[in-house]
Order: sequence, then structure tokens, then C-alpha cells
Amino acid sequence: MKERSSVTELADILRREVERYPEGRKLPASRVLVERHQVSPVTVSRAIAVLVAEGLVVSRPGAGVFRAAAFAAAPAVPAAPPGRTGDLSWQQIALSAESGPRDLFAAPVFATLRVPPPDVVDLNSGYPHASLLPERLLAAALARAGRRPGAWDRPPTDGLTELRGWFARDIGGHGGPIGAGDVLITSGGQSGLTVAMRALAAPGSPVLVESPTYSGILAVVRAAGLRPVPVPVDADGVRTDLLADAFAATRARVLVCQPLFQNPTGAVLSPDRRSEVLRIARAAGAFVVEDDFARLLVHADAPALPRPLAADDRDGVVVHLRSLTKAASPNLRVGALTARGPALARLRATQVVDSFFVPRPLQEATLELVADPAWARHLRTLGAELRDRRTAAVAALHRELPGVLGTHRPGGYHLWLRFPDGVDDTTLAEAALRAGVQVSPGRPYHPAEPPAPHLRLSYAAAESPAQVAEGVHRLRLAYEEPAG
Repeated sequence: MKERSSVTELADILRREVERYPEGRKLPASRVLVERHQVSPVTVSRAIAVLVAEGLVVSRPGAGVFRAAAFAAAPAVPAAPPGRTGDLSWQQIALSAESGPRDLFAAPVFATLRVPPPDVVDLNSGYPHASLLPERLLAAALARAGRRPGAWDRPPTDGLTELRGWFARDIGGHGGPIGAGDVLITSGGQSGLTVAMRALAAPGSPVLVESPTYSGILAVVRAAGLRPVPVPVDADGVRTDLLADAFAATRARVLVCQPLFQNPTGAVLSPDRRSEVLRIARAAGAFVVEDDFARLLVHADAPALPRPLAADDRDGVVVHLRSLTKAASPNLRVGALTARGPALARLRATQVVDSFFVPRPLQEATLELVADPAWARHLRTLGAELRDRRTAAVAALHRELPGVLGTHRPGGYHLWLRFPDGVDDTTLAEAALRAGVQVSPGRPYHPAEPPAPHLRLSYAAAESPAQVAEGVHRLRLAYEEPAG
């Protein structure tokens, strides 16, 4: 049996067993699971890690693995009363043709969306704190949009022409290579990424991804039946000295990258590498999917931003992805895919089959929002608040955990923390949650085995700079636990 298949099967068995345990009940020791299921210790360790990522169990160093408290798992929908359902076991056979349980792909995404209890400092979420979002501005935009003539008519499948034009100018600049006809309105960034992967890569084919990279990218790639192939990232972005070899070895036709404030490292693609990425991809006959998720999250003290790769691409190599969600609201699911030629036609066909179109009232409200002078003021305020939280996080890390912080850029909302070899980042993240701070273990951000233990710290969701500092202090307490 292949190792990945063994991990999947064992995780499925343990998941069913854990559901029968009361909260706090200890699972059998690893050696017992090895003997009982006739698998290797590595398989047991990886299966337990899957359950930890899902929030079903917690690992306590020196004590064992325990059924998690209710708050650690995703909110459950109440089950139907006894007698209302029949035998559902047939579904396991019906779903067995899939490459693996979809909940395994989605577990890291659920983890980033999980809302912690009120007494836990959130240094995990990718969405800014509610106090940093323009709720009054959004409410006014929605009210005005609802009164627009035709606001509730069916929109064009590609999106409102006016909104497509706004994205084209925002991405490519006035008079740039991108026109309104090159833009497809999507239901946010994650949906746009899903459309791009399904449209540009054949099922079963390899897709080059940065390593480490956003776990949601890996989830989309795997759920589409594709194979993520890592290309390492350093302080200057994706390693172009390895990129051509990766294309040649795999014959991949898609590279997914985040040139600006990369998630999770925060790296910005250097000027020399920008041109190299386009040249190498063009020579390989491949597309570059540019996930420009953080352009609106630039800090007040950041230097001038580099242009999107799409703004310098005239050959249709770049498929650009942009979303307003993070800077506006988790509920404003409006983004844009930009492409030209047959690639755009493929994207259009994929999206229309999946979801028809983005609701017109949301598109109208987005137009109202970005046309309001208060939108630009909001972005400046957001940049100042993110700067202050980053400053607090960096100072606290130097004070509490010297040596774990590598390079960082003034933008986005991530810090990538490197811990000494031998530290288990999943176990450390669990200990941090017990200490009252939620962070992300580094393992889910790697498409293959991680080279070192990391944690991702996201400071945007914290209520204040002081809360960021308190969260780092709690992280130090977790790191100093005797078993850590």
C-alpha cells in the first residue's frame, strides 16, 4: 500500500473512532496504533497530524493525543434526530473513486477560517480585524447600489463592463496592455483561483507552486486532481535559477506565484527575477497565474510597489488574479481574473458552467465602493494600522523569541518564523492555542516535506498592536513548555 493511501485510510479510521470518544479522552499510544493497523510509525504520525489540522484532536507532548474540546473543531451542524436517517455507509463506496477525502484537502483552509474563542488572541486569520474594515462605507455602498436602475437584473456572464474596466485600469494602468474585455469578474480570489486551475491544467498534470506557499493554493490544486510541484522561495521570491529546470523536468504548463508579499514568507519578487519568470514561462509554453492578493494591504511605510507582472506582459503569459475581499470585507466576494486570447475563453467557459455569474447587486455595490473618495482614505488608514501591528509584532518577537524572525517586508500581514531543528511546529501551534494564542503551523504550507519547522504569524486579525504583543508573549510561554 502506498504511504499516502495508508495515511488517508488510517486518518479516516481514526476520525470515526475519535467521534465516539468523550472530550479529553486519550487516544491509544502510537505503538498500539502501529501494531493494530499494521502501518509504520511515520504513517501514524502523519495521520494524527491530519486530525490535529482538522481540530479533532490535540497532541500534548509527553502526555499523548486527546479528543479536542468542542471549540477546537469546526462548528458542527446538529445531527438529525434518531430515526430520521437510514444507513449512510453506502456513500463510502460511492465516493471511493475520488483520489482522497476532500476534507483532507480542505483541512488547512478550515484552519485559517476558524474563529477562535474570545479569550484567544487571533494571530492566524487572513482577514483584518472587523475594526479595520469599512463597514459603514460598505453599508452605504450597498444601499446606493440597491437603488440603481436595473440593479437586480441579470448581469452579463463576464461581469459588468464598468467594473471590468475599473479592474483593467487598476491592474494594468491607464493605457496599459489590459482592457475591460480582458477581465472576468469572479466570486472572490479563492473562486478565481479554482477557475484558473480547472481551466488551464488537465486533470492529473503537474502544476508548479512556490514552496512554501498559501495552503489554499495547494488545496485548490489537489482538489482539481492536479499535482503540486514545489519550486523554492527565498527573500527575493521564487528561485528562478531552479524554475527552468522544474518546467523541463515536469513539462508543467502552469506556475502559480505570489510576487507581492508572498504568503507565508512576505517575500517580494525582485526586479531581475520578474523578467526571468516571464521569460522562462514563455520559453516553456506555460502560464503564470499571478495571485496578487495583497496589493491593497501595503503598509504606510512601504516603498513604491512594483507593477503587477500582468502589466508588463504582452504575450498573454500571465493570468492575473485580484480580489477586494481582504481590504473590504470577507463578505464582499468580488474579484477579477485577467487573461487574453484562448486562455480567457477557457476561463469564461469554466466559470459559467460552475456558477453562471457573480450576483449583480454585489458588483453594483463594488462599483459604488471603489468610486467613493472614502475608499482611498480607508486604504491609507488600513495601511497605517497594519504598519503599527507589524511594528508591534516585530518588536515583541525580538524581545520574546529572538532569532526566530527572518526577513520581512512592509506589506501584507504575515511573518514567517523559523524555529530550531527538532521543534514540531504542529505541536507548538497546539501548545500556543492552549496558552491563548492561535497561529498556523508551517507544515501545511509545503507541498512536500518541509525543510525546517516554521510558524506563520498573521497580525492583521488582532484588535490592536498591544494585543499582537500579548499574543507573541503567549507564544513564548508555549514555546517554553517543558516538553517543547
